[in-house]
Parts: sequence; structure tokens; C-alpha cells
Amino acid sequence: MIGQRETVSGAHFAFTDRWGGVSAAPYDELNLGGAVGDDPGAVRTNRELAAKSLGVDPARVVWMNQVHGADAVVVEEPWGERPVPEVDAIVTARRGLALAVLTADCVPVLLADPVAGIAAAAHAGRPGLVAGVVPAAVRAMTEQGADPARIVARTGPAVCGRCYEVPSAMRAEVAAVEPAAHAETSWGTPAVDVAAGVHAQLERLGVRDREQSPVCTLESADHFSYRRDRTTGRLAGYVWLD
Repeated sequence: MIGQRETVSGAHFAFTDRWGGVSAAPYDELNLGGAVGDDPGAVRTNRELAAKSLGVDPARVVWMNQVHGADAVVVEEPWGERPVPEVDAIVTARRGLALAVLTADCVPVLLADPVAGIAAAAHAGRPGLVAGVVPAAVRAMTEQGADPARIVARTGPAVCGRCYEVPSAMRAEVAAVEPAAHAETSWGTPAVDVAAGVHAQLERLGVRDREQSPVCTLESADHFSYRRDRTTGRLAGYVWLD
């Protein structure tokens, strides 16, 4: 259920795999995405199971309506009955409030400054990388009092540069914005390495404590991959502070 989990100075980071939930194929088992065609009741149950396995109150998890953009919003409480905004980064200064990001090949980016008590979650696919969602998230954190030198960054399972084949023109467009994302597949065709691009951006922003998951979602049967399966579930990354 929780494929990776880490705590650093009271900041908690966690990434799910696809197992331990109640969804039926092709969303089996722990689909946490509510807009992929799965039964809404199964998704609610899965979100409760995942949160409880982390020791988090499911009602204190904040989700996003992700749109592959670069907008970041500061949150102080769950949305409740309010519409979930169309953003790709959320930031909070509320300790105990868990921020969640959904992915199935894109890069889930979890950030925390444990000293300032600021956390953020961002959804960085190829469009978000180019648009600058990660710099937007870090900027929103610093506006709340975070220091990039203190920020701990963890990126979760995502399609790797050896597998993310794209047309050569698309690779050129991405590399023009972020040269570190320029890649080649294992079979010798143009590719984009989004995670490498994210980490390059974080480095330039002054974020030194960074770690990247070794898991490629397309290669791993334990993780959802949109590029591999098209109709599939969504993984989640969670970040929160004590």
C-alpha cells in the first residue's frame, strides 16, 4: 500500500503503490484518483485506507484538481463543501494537514521546510515542468516563510527518461526550457526525463536536500502507468508536518 515512506525532522513523506485497496480491474487495487472512471465508493474507501495506514485522518487530507498547469495555492484546511480548485501545487503552514498529489507517470513532488513548518505538494508532468510548477511551489513556500536551503524535497515513482519516448520536436521544446530533461530511450529514440528536470530546477532554486525514487512507473507492475495501460488508477504522494 505505502511503497515508500520517510520522516525527516518531523516532516513526513509517503508514496503509494497500487496494492492494498478495493478497486476492481483495471483500477486494481489502490486507485486514489477520483476522475479516472473508477467507482467513487471504491475511491473513497481507498483514500481512507491509505490515510489510516499513514496514521493520518482522511478528513485532513487536501487534494487538488490537477490540470497540468503551474498555479499554486495556499491552503489552511480541507476544501469541505467548496469546489476543489484547478491547481497543480498546494502549500500549507498548518501542521498536521496532509497534502496529496495524484500521478500515474508524472512526477509527484513533495517539499517541506520543517523549521518554518511549511509543506507543499506539486504535480509535475511534462507540461508542468515547462510551465514552472515546481518554482511556483517553492516561491509560494518562501512567501510563507520557508527557506529553500532548509527545504527537504522528495520525488516519487514516475516514468523514467529511458521510457518516456516523445517526438524529437517535443524533446527540443522541453529541453529549451529545461536542458536537464533532454533524454534518450533505452532503444535510442528521443525522450524526456521529467524527474531530472524537476531536480535541476530544485537545485537552481537552492534546494539541496533532494532524493528521487528509483521506481519507473512504466516498468513497474506494482505501480499505475498511464503510458503503459491508458485506463488505469492513480498513485498518491503525501506530505505533512508534525
